[in-house]
Amino acid sequence: MRFAEKGGRLAWAFMGAIATGATIWCTHFVAMIAYQPGVDVTYEPGLTGVSLGIAICGSALALWFGSRQMRFAAPIGGVLFGLAVTLMHYIGMKAFAAEAVIHWSPEYVAASIIGAVVFGGLAFEVARRAGRSGSTRPAALLMVGGIVTLHFTGMAAMIVIPFAPNVGDITGQEANLVMAFAVAGVGLLVLGTGVSSHALDLQSRAQARQRLAHLVEGSVDGMVVEQGGVILAANAAFADLVGADHEALIGGDLSKWLPERNQLGVGVLTQSALHLDEGRLVPVEVAVRRDGGEANTAPLMIYAVRDLRARLAQERRIAHLARNDSLTGLPNRTSFLELLTKQTADAGVAHKVALLAIDLDRFKEVNDIHGHAAGDQLLVRIGERMKACLKPGEFIARLGGDEFVAVMQITQREDALGLADRLRVAITEPVDLGHADVMCGASVGIAIWPDDATEPSALINDADLAMYRAKASLTTDVCFYEEEMDKAVRERRRLVQQLREALDQDQFSLNWQVQASAETGEVTGYEVLLRWIQPDGTFVSPAEFIPLAEESGLILPIGEWVLRKACAEAALWEAPYKIAVNLSPIQLGHVDLPRLVHQILMETGLAPHRLELEITETAMIADLDRTTHILRQLKLLGVSIAMDDFGTGYSSLSTLRAFPFDKIKLDRSFMSELDGGPQSAAIIRAVLALGESLDIPVLAEGVETLEQLSFLRDQGCDEVQGYLLGRPKPVADSQLQDEALTMWNGEKIVFIAEAASEAA
Repeated sequence: MRFAEKGGRLAWAFMGAIATGATIWCTHFVAMIAYQPGVDVTYEPGLTGVSLGIAICGSALALWFGSRQMRFAAPIGGVLFGLAVTLMHYIGMKAFAAEAVIHWSPEYVAASIIGAVVFGGLAFEVARRAGRSGSTRPAALLMVGGIVTLHFTGMAAMIVIPFAPNVGDITGQEANLVMAFAVAGVGLLVLGTGVSSHALDLQSRAQARQRLAHLVEGSVDGMVVEQGGVILAANAAFADLVGADHEALIGGDLSKWLPERNQLGVGVLTQSALHLDEGRLVPVEVAVRRDGGEANTAPLMIYAVRDLRARLAQERRIAHLARNDSLTGLPNRTSFLELLTKQTADAGVAHKVALLAIDLDRFKEVNDIHGHAAGDQLLVRIGERMKACLKPGEFIARLGGDEFVAVMQITQREDALGLADRLRVAITEPVDLGHADVMCGASVGIAIWPDDATEPSALINDADLAMYRAKASLTTDVCFYEEEMDKAVRERRRLVQQLREALDQDQFSLNWQVQASAETGEVTGYEVLLRWIQPDGTFVSPAEFIPLAEESGLILPIGEWVLRKACAEAALWEAPYKIAVNLSPIQLGHVDLPRLVHQILMETGLAPHRLELEITETAMIADLDRTTHILRQLKLLGVSIAMDDFGTGYSSLSTLRAFPFDKIKLDRSFMSELDGGPQSAAIIRAVLALGESLDIPVLAEGVETLEQLSFLRDQGCDEVQGYLLGRPKPVADSQLQDEALTMWNGEKIVFIAEAASEAA
């Protein structure tokens, strides 16, 4: 019962109680039938039936309690069994009636009870220890010993003194006959119970075998059930794994394929190997479970065997991909860094290490013309060639894209040139892609450890600097690192970092330069100019940090800050002057620019017509359709658009035709050259005439003298801006400088511009 399925325990308890109780009852009354006290005996039917019921119910209680999974359950069940047998015996003796006086010996009665209880407890405990597959004979002998001790000791306790029987009582002969029929009936009950128990056991075993078969065959892993070294069951997966016929496995020795099976731990996963024919080994993972094995019976060993070949192959592939480039098969950045770190770890070695940074020239053209698939094919072929040209001790790796690195040990600086030349030849040789022959160039930068750097990261940086120098050179494609190379680069990097800090720490400020009407001198607006003064008081010119901001991408947050700050300040002015804000080509190419401008106008409350955005012609030429689309969206907001620095770029009339600009700003360079000859004056007149023809106002920048202002006024220029009117100031000042005011106060001045006009 202890090992029965949970749902079948009740049935086994019922069957066991019937068989056990009835057998004990029959044994008792068969012995009573054989008992001849010398007088006629009778049996009271009620008590006789009660004794049978007690035997069955007591056995059921004892079996149920003794099969529980708890401490001392078995001996307690045995004690209950002994008490049940004792109660059955003495109630059965109570049903015994004879024409005699019956005396009982208390000592013998006590001895019979103790014997039944002790032997019953021992029998159940021995049966528990024997387990499922152990021998039950010792337990049965102990149980029989308890019953025999109870019966014979109990019978010895009874003394019968006969006297004459009453008329009408059943005689001893008749009572024995009735009891014989009763015992026979109960015996048949026991026989039927035994048959039912056997059938139930066969059914349970069949179901267990069926479940085991389903479990074994349903597993994708190899499953083997083994006992004493002999295979009892195995599934098709295991047969396929060892390459043997399924039927041939049954009865075979598992050690043939798994020699170390005895060393495998139970309940743990262990990596091992199956030994196949011709010395082949199959890596497997084995899980072992032990079932039973108490007493003298060998346990059932269940082995779950998982084939590890696919997993190990995948792990090897993953490990390969972790250290090698997936496209070319060359070592990747991880392998390169490990090698470089290892070779530069010992400063006391005699050799030097050369690091070559290699970048393919014109590779982007191959991608753009022939497609990325062709570019990948080109990289694979170049990778194969570079690997083939290496000598022992040399190393090549792909970092990504079209960037490669090579490492070699050298004794003198010039030794690295040999490897550089071989790699350059391997790269520049044409590659047949099937539909076209393509070729790339190579730019190689070389840095030497420990001459140029002692740390791997610094050495890599130096090689990159040398490579960029080679890429920019028109005379050579291989450059050694020189210390002077990275001074400017480091300065630029330092300035970019300071730019980030300036943006975070609010080191930027705005200056305002006044713009006025050339005809009346009336202030028309201000141009917003960005200024950067570092905490130590150092002024950084916009010409220096604006290009860096554009290269690093910082121009986007900086430009947003300028636009937001300028609109917020202008919205607080009493006079509705316009403000002109410069836009970088990077900002103009950003698709979110119209949304950003609209958001800032809404947040600050500045009227859209007061905002003028200045762009350069170069920004439009880069992508005319895209830029025009963005500018039209801005104009729909009510914002003005001005073309800045006109005359210095393409100065294409098609640009003016492509978009209706609200203003043209004449570059300051023409003002500085106005006194140098008639050409500048002629160009200024042409631009002013063009603006008048297109009905686009023209503003001249860089006006610094009265002569320049007078010339522009006479030629019909609409607006002017420059130091003559006012220098950039932290606060928007509508008061023009006194010198400029003389132009509109009626004072007569002789202008050099008039002479230039007459000469023209």
